[in-house]
Amino acid sequence: MNTKIYKLLSAIVAVVMLTACSDDFLEVQNPTGEPLEEYYMTDEHLAEACVSAYAPLHWPDWDGTAYNDLTCDAEILGDDFWVGGASISDNQHWHKLFNFEGDGNNTLGTLWGDFYSGIKRCNDVIKYCSWGGGNEANRKSYEMQARLLRVYYYNILWHYYGNVPFYLENLSEPYTAPQMTADEIYAQLMPELEDIIASKVLPMRWETAESGRVSQAMAYMLFAEMVMYQNDTARYPAALNYMKQIIGDSSYKLNPSFKDLFDESGEWCEESIFEINYEDDNGQRDWSTPLHAGGTVFPTLCSPNGWAGGEGWDSGNDGWGFLPMRVEAYNMYAEGDTRRDVTCWDVRGYTYTERYQDTHIWHGKYRPQSANNQDCPSSKNLNYNNNKRIYRYAETLLNAAELLLQTGGSAAEAAGYVNEVRTRAGLDNLSSVTIDDILNERHLEFCGEGKRYFDLVRAEGISGATQKASTVLVPDAYGYRTNRWSPSKKHIPLSQSELDADPTLKQNNY
Repeated sequence: MNTKIYKLLSAIVAVVMLTACSDDFLEVQNPTGEPLEEYYMTDEHLAEACVSAYAPLHWPDWDGTAYNDLTCDAEILGDDFWVGGASISDNQHWHKLFNFEGDGNNTLGTLWGDFYSGIKRCNDVIKYCSWGGGNEANRKSYEMQARLLRVYYYNILWHYYGNVPFYLENLSEPYTAPQMTADEIYAQLMPELEDIIASKVLPMRWETAESGRVSQAMAYMLFAEMVMYQNDTARYPAALNYMKQIIGDSSYKLNPSFKDLFDESGEWCEESIFEINYEDDNGQRDWSTPLHAGGTVFPTLCSPNGWAGGEGWDSGNDGWGFLPMRVEAYNMYAEGDTRRDVTCWDVRGYTYTERYQDTHIWHGKYRPQSANNQDCPSSKNLNYNNNKRIYRYAETLLNAAELLLQTGGSAAEAAGYVNEVRTRAGLDNLSSVTIDDILNERHLEFCGEGKRYFDLVRAEGISGATQKASTVLVPDAYGYRTNRWSPSKKHIPLSQSELDADPTLKQNNY
């Protein structure tokens, strides 16, 4: 957690903080009064701009307007968690989307501003680097980091909204860009990502002091994620090659203990390919400064209310009761699967204030612990130091297994990759695997990490997949989800405020 990029972010937050509530955030003014063309001619100032481009990664869980933690957003659309909270009207947009009845006023509206702010900052870095200041090698690195971050930001918008405005240079008045279809967005992003990868500017893994920066391995994982979500079979061989490059790199391997992965000591371990850094030490984040550097509110969101103490979480701490785990998700783990008690925080023997849809089973991977916010000088609810795991080596192995089958490779070789993951979990080996076996292993391995819903959606286009959105995301026996997923639900509604601001935007057919 003690990383240079995080410390730089904390140090320059007052200089680079921008707002995303109006067009003003598209205008850059240097607080020193020095012309931008002169200010961004040094390594120090280019580094500031680069680090500021990372800042929006931290914003969605609470950006001052709405709680839209990306893990919550993805998991409430899937089949492992309920929405919870105080009532069905608490964070109503989550409940509406959970039931596939969202609209322009009940959607993940703030993600739009958060990540377009990120795109804007990346465009700034790329422009400043083109002016030729500072050390050439550093300048090229800053440029490639910004380009890769920009693809990542667009990737999130593409996953959720699909049809969005696209631009690679910042806009001038009236600050609008043509809205492209999801397929057009993909067609724009992939050549950009391929060019970043081909440049080989970024290292496969950064030194420990630089943990938190995007890397070549992160680019490989993003490539595979996008290609597999698009069912772009023409790029499957390239994606498989990239997975094998990570597998063949000595910098990455499975962490021996699954439990340790989600402890503070497991952050940026040998399995970690990309994480979003959070820190409680010297955190500047508070209710009046939600976009400042600090911790995350996610452990507060996904934990029980009125906790009396125990399990490493002291009394007096407050949880808000969102994302209770379904009992079925707990029961899907075989006896002896070591992932169950890490993924599922089972407190069925404890008494506390029950909230809506409470099951007494909670998100274990990001569960709150008092040790994780004890050094926070401001609001402890907002400042847990749990890093957000985005890509890890276990996914590399399972991607490789799936891509092998999709490209006519050996089922036995694919099983070898799957078995590495299963062995760590304490399970027996499989002699060969099917697509369903791999998707099931992904379900067990990544439960609660925001991947299940998107796996179910992309499985619609995978031959041999029986668990997919149209067969799994259906009305439940409890009467909570009464609507069924359909292909029109793949992309959530655009926010009405964005439609009002730009009449050329078209709403998704949701």
